[in-house]
Amino acid sequence: MKNNKLMKGLLPAAVSLAMIGQAQAAITVYDQDDTSFSVDGFFNTFYVTSDQEQNGQPDRSQSRVKMGFLPNYIGFNFAKKVDGLQLGGRSSFWVSINDSDVNRSVDAGGSGTASLIDVRQFYATVAGDFGEVLVGKDFGLFGRTSILSDEILMGYGQTITTGLDGGNVSFGNIGTGYLYPMPNAQITYRTPDMGGFKLAVGLMDPNKSNGTSEESAPRIEAEATFGGDFDGGSYKVWLGAMTQSSEQPGGGGKVGSDGVAYGANVKFGGLSLTASGFQADGIGNAGLGNLPTTNNGDVDGYLVQASYSFGSERIVASYGENEGSTTGTGDNLDLENTTVAWFHSVNSNFTLVGEYSTSEQKSTTIEVDTIALGAVINF
Repeated sequence: MKNNKLMKGLLPAAVSLAMIGQAQAAITVYDQDDTSFSVDGFFNTFYVTSDQEQNGQPDRSQSRVKMGFLPNYIGFNFAKKVDGLQLGGRSSFWVSINDSDVNRSVDAGGSGTASLIDVRQFYATVAGDFGEVLVGKDFGLFGRTSILSDEILMGYGQTITTGLDGGNVSFGNIGTGYLYPMPNAQITYRTPDMGGFKLAVGLMDPNKSNGTSEESAPRIEAEATFGGDFDGGSYKVWLGAMTQSSEQPGGGGKVGSDGVAYGANVKFGGLSLTASGFQADGIGNAGLGNLPTTNNGDVDGYLVQASYSFGSERIVASYGENEGSTTGTGDNLDLENTTVAWFHSVNSNFTLVGEYSTSEQKSTTIEVDTIALGAVINF
């Protein structure tokens, strides 16, 4: 269960990206005199039943009513054009609906409710012919497009990293195909669209390897994307990287954290094919909020998916896995997940979801089968 404990530290910020909300039709509250204000939101709830098997332990079954891969959130968007510059800003607030059970509550006192209100975005932007500069808190760049391209982003996914009784969100494909681009304070520059090519480079507030470690420079993250259309379809490829160094106190040496992430998507007709992967050292299995204290930790993973859309339906098949070790020996980060899902669009703002996932952690011989039925409403 060592890996489960490592990943529970990510729960307050586990999977989710407000960019999905921004891509939807937000509700415009005000739009006059080169100034606008809009609101977007995302709401989802699933009925979930899971069966768990582990060598040497009794089998377990658990039924839940909980959030899926994405939490519920509300976001506020600001924009104003001044002297040829486009000024903007966004704040988003993410809420847990699984807060009433004392055994799952973050409130150890058991008050009956302990809702997480997690501010994952609070940033300003300045844009012009030069591109865009973002300052504030936003999701990271490393692995960003891999998670945004996940076909089950609006679904449920695996819970093997959080356990059947884990609070808040499921973990989707985090830890079984990619790492989580943890929300972080940053200064990020994005180029204009140059014939389908875009580049983003950011200085991130560095993560500490322990409470007294020294980080003499920020973490650097970057991601390049290139995409376009062809007769009857479209394509997109991406490549990202990150690097950080953390000095241990008392002559304990340096912890180097480095990684590359990559992927490609092709769409033609109703078919979409996606493949992504990564290799990283000194990061851990779930994301950059989980830096180990030695250079031994390394992990790599990949995710392959296919979906087919016809009418109001979309069918998805997905397989992903992460392999590696936080100790330099063994494979305690060996996780894999297979998912098949069906999405039915009632309309542009309302989607029904049916999903089956089977996941396995080989080092602890845990296997979990999950059926999730849910509804998603977004504005």
